[in-house]
Amino acid sequence: MLCLRQVCLFTLRHYQARTLSSDLLLSQINSCTHEDEVFSLVGRNKARLSEEHVGIALNVLWQLQKKRPLLLRTSDYVRNHSQFLTLCILAENRVEHMEDEAIVDTLYSILRLNVEGHDSLAEVLVTEAWKRLERQVLLSLPALSKFALCLYKQRRHFSPIIGKVAHIVDMKLDSIQDIRILSVLMISISGVISQSFRDRLLHKAEQLLEEKDEVHFNYAKRILQFLQNVKLRYHPLVEKCNKIFLKSASHLDVYSISLIFGLYEQLGFDNAEFRLVAKQLLSETIDDCYDPDTFAKLFLTLGPMAGSKVRERLLVTAVHMAEEFSSHQILVILKTMQKMKCRNSHLLKKMASVLHKHLDSYHVLQLVKLTQYLVVLRCQNLELFAKLKMLLFGFLKSSVIPADTAAIIRVLAMLPSFQVEEFIINKAAAVLPQCRLHHLNCIATALVKWNLYDQLHWQKSSELCVKLLQKLNDYGFQRLQKANDLNLLLEELAHVNGEWFEEVLSEETMAMCQRLIDQITWANVLQLSFFLTKTNRRCPSLLDRIASVTVENMDKIHPFEIYFILFLFSALNYEPPANEEFFESCIQHLTSNLSCFETHHLVLLGHVLAVAGYFPPVLIQMIFNISFLSKLDAQLEVLPDTLKQRVRSHLMKLNRAVCLECPEFHVPWFHERYCQRVFHNSSSRINPLRQHVHRMLTEILGGSNYARISVLTPYYYEIDFECILDENKKPFSYMAQNIPLDDVEGIHWRHDIKDEGRKALPPGAQRVALEFLDSKAFSKDSRHLKGEPAVKKRHLEMLGYRVVQIPHFEWNSMVLSTKGERLEYLRRHLYGVQ
Repeated sequence: MLCLRQVCLFTLRHYQARTLSSDLLLSQINSCTHEDEVFSLVGRNKARLSEEHVGIALNVLWQLQKKRPLLLRTSDYVRNHSQFLTLCILAENRVEHMEDEAIVDTLYSILRLNVEGHDSLAEVLVTEAWKRLERQVLLSLPALSKFALCLYKQRRHFSPIIGKVAHIVDMKLDSIQDIRILSVLMISISGVISQSFRDRLLHKAEQLLEEKDEVHFNYAKRILQFLQNVKLRYHPLVEKCNKIFLKSASHLDVYSISLIFGLYEQLGFDNAEFRLVAKQLLSETIDDCYDPDTFAKLFLTLGPMAGSKVRERLLVTAVHMAEEFSSHQILVILKTMQKMKCRNSHLLKKMASVLHKHLDSYHVLQLVKLTQYLVVLRCQNLELFAKLKMLLFGFLKSSVIPADTAAIIRVLAMLPSFQVEEFIINKAAAVLPQCRLHHLNCIATALVKWNLYDQLHWQKSSELCVKLLQKLNDYGFQRLQKANDLNLLLEELAHVNGEWFEEVLSEETMAMCQRLIDQITWANVLQLSFFLTKTNRRCPSLLDRIASVTVENMDKIHPFEIYFILFLFSALNYEPPANEEFFESCIQHLTSNLSCFETHHLVLLGHVLAVAGYFPPVLIQMIFNISFLSKLDAQLEVLPDTLKQRVRSHLMKLNRAVCLECPEFHVPWFHERYCQRVFHNSSSRINPLRQHVHRMLTEILGGSNYARISVLTPYYYEIDFECILDENKKPFSYMAQNIPLDDVEGIHWRHDIKDEGRKALPPGAQRVALEFLDSKAFSKDSRHLKGEPAVKKRHLEMLGYRVVQIPHFEWNSMVLSTKGERLEYLRRHLYGVQ
C-alpha cells in the first residue's frame, strides 16, 4: 500500500512538472516573432511536443506569414524546413488525440502555407474531421466555416463530406448571424445545394447585409463568387455588394479590383461609379507595379478604361516586361488587347516572339483562346500559327469531350488559309450525337467557312463538308424536338447565334418555344426576351404571354430586367392585347425604382420608352438636367467604346423625340454639333440603288431639279429622296427657290440644317420623303415595321413631310420585274394614287 502511494505521488509530481513545463513551451511558441524561432523550439523539444503544441506551432507559422505582404511571404522556405516536416509527422501520428476544432485549425494552417491538398497530413485531418461529423460532433459555426473553406480549397466541391457540411448549414441557417461565416459557407457548399436551399441562402445574405452597417469587402466578394458558382444573375444582391465595394474603395488593391471586375463580367453586371473609382485607384498605382503578375492584372482592369497617355504607358511597360510574363499572363495581355481593340504592332510582335517558349504549357481551351486572340488582333507571325495548328491538331486527335472538339474545330477555321482535312470531318461526325446546340453551331460555322473556301478553290473536301452539314442539321432538329424544359432550352440558346442557326433552326426553335409556352414564368421571361430580341422574330403568342406574365408578377421582376423586356416590345414595334396596361404597369414600376439605374441606363430606358411613344415626366425631367448630364459625361469616359457610342446616339435620339413630341417639357435641342461631327466622320456614299432610283424620279418628275437625293432634315434624319409637290400634285423646282441640289456623290452638307432648304412652301404645297426600307427595317420573315423606322416616319410627318416608304419585298418582287412597272409603282406612291 505504501509502495503504491509513493508511485502515485511520483506520478503526480511528474505530471505537474510536465504540465508547468508544457505551459511554458506553449507560451514560448506563441511568443515567437520569426519562423526560425518556432523551428528552434521544435528542434530542442521534439520529445516533449504534444498534439496541442504541434497544432499551435503550425498555426503560429501561418500567422507569421500572414503578417507579411503577399510578395514577401516565404511559404516555400517554411514548407521545406526539416522541422516543419517533423511537425507534420507528429500531427499525423497524433491526429486522433486532437481536439475537434484543433483539427480544423491545423488543416487550415497547412493549406494556407500551400501544402498540397493531397498531402498525407491533409488527407488524415480531413478523414478524422469527417469521422467526427458522422458521429454527430457539433463544430462551432466559425470552425464549420473554416473546415468548409479548407474543403473548398482542396477542390472537394462535390464530395460527400461537403454534402454533410451543407446538411448542417441547412439545419443551422436561421442561427447564423455573422455574414463572414455565412459568405464562407455559401461558396464552399455551392456545388451541392438545391435551388430552394440556394434561395434561402440568398435571402439570409440579403438580410444580414441590410442589418450590418459595416461589412468587409471580402465578404461581399465571396457572395459574388457564390452567385458565379451557381450561375445566377441576381441584381439586388450584386447591387448591395457594389455599394460595399464603393464604401471600401480606399482598401481595394489591384488584385481585389481585378477580381471584382472579373466577377461582374461573369454576372452580367457593370457599374460606372465603381469604374470611375477603380480607374482613379489604379491610375495611382501604375508606378508601383513592378512584378509581372500585378502588372498583368493592372493592364487587364485599367487598359480598357485608360485615356491615351495612360494607355501608351501601359503598352510600353508591357513591351518591357514581355520576357517575364508567364503563359497565363500573356493570355491576359492578349485578351485585354482584344477588348481594347488595340493592334499595337510592337507589343503584338513581342508577345508572339515570347509565346514560343510557353506554347507547350497551355491546356486545350487556353490554346483555343490564344489562337482566337491572335487571329482577331491580326497577328502576322505565320510560324507561330503553324505551331498552333500542329498543337491544335494534336489536341483534336486525342479529344473525347464534345465541347473541346467543337471549340478546336471552330478556331481551326479561323486560321489564315487553313484547308479542312478529312480527319477533321470524321472527328466532327463522331461527336455530333453528343453535342449541345452551341457545339453544333461552332462546328457548323467552321464547315460553312471551309465549304465556301473549297468551292472557290475547287477542293474535293467541299462535298464532305456539305454531307456533314446535312447530318449536323438533322442532329440540331433532333435535339430541339427532344426539348421538354424551357429553362434548359433557353440556357442552351443563350450561347447560340450566327447564320447557321438563323437559317436552319431559328424557325423550329420558335415553334418549340410556343409548344412550351405554359412554362413561361416570371423567372425566365428575361431569358426568353433576350432570345426573341436576338432572333428578331415577331411571335404574337410568345410576346403576349411575356406581357401577361410580366404584368402579373411585376413586383418579383427587377426594374433593370423590365428594361430589357420593354426593349423587346419597343424594338419589334409590337403591341400586346392590353398594351396600355402593360406599358403603364412597367413604367409605374420603373419610375418608382429609378435609383436602381445608372445614369447611362436611364438614357437607354428613356429612348426605349420614346420609341414606344411614352415620355414619363419624372424620367424626362431627370435626364434633361444639367447635373445629370454632367454626371453622365464623367461616367461615359470609363464605359466600353461600343456602349459609350450607343448611349450618346440614344441621348441624341431621345432629345430629338422630346423636342418633336413633347414641346411642353421645354427641352432644347442641344445635339447640333454632335450630329455634324457624326455625319462629317461617316463615310456615307450614294449606293447604286439610290442612283438608279434618282434617275427614275428624274424621269417621272420631269428633270433633275425636282428631286434631291440623300437629304438631311431638321433634327438630322437622313432621307433617301425629297421632292415638293404643289397643291395640284405637280413637282416644284428647287432651282425656283434657290435651294441647292445635293451632290450625287454623297450628302450635301449645309451649315445650318434647320434653316437652309426649309423656306416656306407655296400654299397647298407639300414635301414628300421617299424612303427605301431594307430587311433591317422589318422583323424576320415579317412585313411588320420595327420600332425605329416607325418612329422615323412619325417624326418626319411632324416635320411636315408626307412619307412614302418602299419596302424591299415590294420593290424586289416579281410584280415589279420591269422598268416600266417600277416607274408606275413609284408614280402611284409619289402622287398618292392607289
